[in-house]
Amino acid sequence: MTPFADALLTADRPLVMEVKLRDPHGTDLLGPRTVTDLVAHYEHAGAPCLSVVTGRWFGGTTRLLREVTAATTLPVLQKDFLTRPAQLEAAHALGASAVLLTAALLPAASLRRLVACALDLGLTPFVEITDERELAALPDPQDCVVAVNNKDIRTRERDRGDLTRSLRLLPALRAAGCRVPVSASAITDPADAARLLDAGYAALLIGTSLMRAGDLTAWLTALDDARTGAPA
Repeated sequence: MTPFADALLTADRPLVMEVKLRDPHGTDLLGPRTVTDLVAHYEHAGAPCLSVVTGRWFGGTTRLLREVTAATTLPVLQKDFLTRPAQLEAAHALGASAVLLTAALLPAASLRRLVACALDLGLTPFVEITDERELAALPDPQDCVVAVNNKDIRTRERDRGDLTRSLRLLPALRAAGCRVPVSASAITDPADAARLLDAGYAALLIGTSLMRAGDLTAWLTALDDARTGAPA
C-alpha cells in the first residue's frame, strides 16, 4: 500500500475523501447508502486517500474503521480524539494508515510521544493545528501530515469555519518544513477548494460537502475547472 503522505503528493486531485455517519449537528449523512457503496463511489471518483470519523460526536465507532479498511486498499486515516499509544496500536491493528492527533488537546510532551509512537508503528501522524503556537510544538513536521482545521473543536465544529485561517498559516507551515500541508473542514464549494490548492496546499480533507453532493463527479469536475494549476 502506498504511504498516506505519498499518495497525496502524487495525486492529480489530492483530496482526502471522508466517511462519516453524521454532520456536526447530528444529521444523517449516509442515507440509504452502505459504507461499502460509499467507499466504492470514492474509489471510482479517484480518491487517493480516505478518512474515517470514528468519534462519537459524528456517530462513529471503531467498527466503522474496520468496515472501511476491509473494503479498500487505499490509505485510510482514523479521525478521532486519540490521546494514548494504545489507541494508535488499535488503529494500526484495524488497518489504518494514518491517525489524527489534535494539537489543541495534547500537551507538548504527549504530542511528541504520540508522533514517535505513530512513526514506530508505521502510521502517518496527521496532526491538526489551528495556530502557529500549536505548529511550533510539533516535533518532526517533515514526517507528519499537518492539517489546518478551519473549524472550532470547542463548538464541536458546529461553526461555519474560516478558510482564511488556512491561507494565513500556510507560510508558517512552509517555513516549518511541512511536506504535506493540508486544509481541513469547512470546504463546501469547489471554487474554495481550488483556491486553497492553488495557494499551495498539498491536499484538502473534505467530508460533509462530498457526502452531500448529489453529483460527486460534477463537484470534482467543477474543482478541476476552477484550478489554475490543474494538470492538463
